[in-house]
Amino acid sequence: MKYVCLVYGEEKDLYALTAERGAKLDADSLAYDRALDQQGKLIAAEALQSVKTAKTVRRRQGKRLITDGPFAETKEQLLGFVMVEAGNLEEALDIAAGIPLAELGTIEVRAVYDIPGS
Repeated sequence: MKYVCLVYGEEKDLYALTAERGAKLDADSLAYDRALDQQGKLIAAEALQSVKTAKTVRRRQGKRLITDGPFAETKEQLLGFVMVEAGNLEEALDIAAGIPLAELGTIEVRAVYDIPGS
């Protein structure tokens, strides 16, 4: 079954890292992605650009509405995601616990919904 591990954290915490700590976090994240790939578990993993570059799109009464930034006002922002193939939720949770950013933020694990007929 496919699971998405949504990586949340506060961007300010990332900006507060020393250059050395930021480089280590990047290296650790890439190494973890490679390890998952070698195990045949990784489908996709991407970090996202700053929330400052985000736009939120809604459609109301046929009109497109664009808002700068995320729609929800929260402390944490979506920083990236890791999509994996796991045998069950427990395995997906174990994979999520290994994501290096879990030490700074929160990882939300959700099963992918298979649309009937797709």
